[in-house]
Amino acid sequence: MLVLSRNVALPLSEVEFVAIRAQGSGGQNVNKVSSAVQLRFDVRRSSLPDFYKERLLALRDQRLTKDGVIVIKSQEYRTQEQNKQAALERLFTLIKGATKVEKARRETKPSKRSQVKRMDKKTQHGKKKQLRGRVDY
Repeated sequence: MLVLSRNVALPLSEVEFVAIRAQGSGGQNVNKVSSAVQLRFDVRRSSLPDFYKERLLALRDQRLTKDGVIVIKSQEYRTQEQNKQAALERLFTLIKGATKVEKARRETKPSKRSQVKRMDKKTQHGKKKQLRGRVDY
């Protein structure tokens, strides 16, 4: 079980793991051992609440396919089990990040004093530049 919140948990039976060969240079086992893991999670067919599904499907992320499947590849560790854990953690952070509700931004206005200060500074800067002009004899 992947616990997302107090009320929402994701059963691991909905997550599919496929063992693949890791990319990059390797040692003696480079062509023999499939230590990398590809995690596949179908958002549309999952048991997540509709709010979670909508937010995940609205993501603009390269890991989300057009069919609504999240594909995460993990190959940073040498063992398959560690790569599985890393992929699950990435899925967890992806779901948590997608469902985080941002606080609405309130428009602010600069204070009268700060506006006056800014204009004074601009005029002083302009006067300083004016003094750099050509000197007539």
